Amino acid sequence: MSATIRYGMVGGGADAFIGDVHRQSARLDGRYDLVCGAFSSDPKISLESGLALGLPEGRCYPDYLSMIEAEAGLPESERMQCVVIVTPNHLHFPVAKAAIQAGFHVISDKPATFDLAECRELSALLESSSCQYALTHPYTAYPMIQEARERIAAGELGKIRKIFVEYTQGWLAEAIETGGQKQADWRTDPQRAGISCCMGDIGVHAFNLAEFVSGLAVDSLSAELNRIVSGRCLDDDGAALLKFSNGASGVLIASQVCTGDENDLRLRIYGDKGGLSWSQEEPNSLWLKFSDQPTQLVRTGNPWTSKSSLNGVRLPAGHPEGYIEAFANIYKNFADHLLDSALDSKPAYPGIQDALRGMAFVETVVASSEQDNAWMDIPG
Repeated sequence: MSATIRYGMVGGGADAFIGDVHRQSARLDGRYDLVCGAFSSDPKISLESGLALGLPEGRCYPDYLSMIEAEAGLPESERMQCVVIVTPNHLHFPVAKAAIQAGFHVISDKPATFDLAECRELSALLESSSCQYALTHPYTAYPMIQEARERIAAGELGKIRKIFVEYTQGWLAEAIETGGQKQADWRTDPQRAGISCCMGDIGVHAFNLAEFVSGLAVDSLSAELNRIVSGRCLDDDGAALLKFSNGASGVLIASQVCTGDENDLRLRIYGDKGGLSWSQEEPNSLWLKFSDQPTQLVRTGNPWTSKSSLNGVRLPAGHPEGYIEAFANIYKNFADHLLDSALDSKPAYPGIQDALRGMAFVETVVASSEQDNAWMDIPG
């Protein structure tokens, strides 16, 4: 494989927020080159988007199947090596399946698929191929989240007893989808988003973060989902009680109707020796709390932090880094795995197992809410 990874993008055309986030993240460390794309279901918009990104007309494709077929036919030294998927949810699986069957690696926005059945099929497909797969849960790649995980794994907090994770936004506090807001339109549409809006969009990030940092799996949950804004078919708010594999209990809150909130992701974890807290809106700070010593503030980029934390830092301590840099760490670690490491080594990025856990969470949350908040096991 070349020193940089040539990638093609599906989705991410005009007015697509997350597509540009992916492109910025891929550019940040100079490990990727965008060489082609099918940027929209509208061939005209796809062409215009690709040209605006500096691509030649011949590498701006009208649809993803045309892109995959044409790229597979190019000389190995020219064709894309990886497909980045930034479409609405209903297209994640068919694009990933076509890419893997053609021998291309995949980086996909979350959730991995439209439902759990598709995700299991994707997992089986990957197992029978040599392709690698990354899922963009960028919050796990913040340096202080890596630091929190390392400290819990080292036993600094003792046995974990309680976990609180919440992700609140206010952008869907009004029915902006009825006015043609593109991002709101597809996220509130069951045909494109799936069975959940809020939990499938941001609740799954909170779930992934809680499991990643604690090192514990959620065994069962009891959930309540709400449709706060009149006329919506999918949830825009919800909460779940969690039971973890070691007996710890937790609370997960996700809402997109918290008026005035921007992107407020928070995590608190408590053990029998101490606790920690982290907030995405101040991501370079990790607070450690103990009953027998002063509260400690750990900051990103200092030499006494863990190797995994420092691996995600690009600037000296005190220089703010944030969402784009964390997102870029997923891309950097995926590139490291493809270019610098043996493919049988353990990847340092979210993959198909995280995808399966996320889809199982979404389906269990919805089922629990539909059955009067019944406690339900999350399927393995």
